[in-house]
Amino acid sequence: MMRRSVSKAVLTVGLAFGIGALGARQDYFAANAQQKPEITEIKIDNFSFGPAMLTVSVGTTVTWTNRDDIPHTVVSTDGVFKSKVLDTDEKFSFTFSKAGTYPYFCSIHPKMTAKVIVQ
Repeated sequence: MMRRSVSKAVLTVGLAFGIGALGARQDYFAANAQQKPEITEIKIDNFSFGPAMLTVSVGTTVTWTNRDDIPHTVVSTDGVFKSKVLDTDEKFSFTFSKAGTYPYFCSIHPKMTAKVIVQ
């Protein structure tokens, strides 16, 4: 009878430490995941940016991909970023290092507008 009680106690303590170690690992990985820069894609298609409004964290890299059959650009209204003319399947990326609202448009088709909100 004594052996069973000791075995249960050892098993219980072992599980408690194992779960604690697992929790510590999860915290470690969660902290590292938060430090990893986020990458987000905006598609240019059918004369529009999708999504038209995107909210991201400071440090996020946003990549625009032209999925349209005609050229487009990505130009910040405040002059913060400006792509070259993007042909079909070409990409432009920008990393947002400061919080704020960044409206942008296509300089070839000025009615194409959207914005990135950085928090």
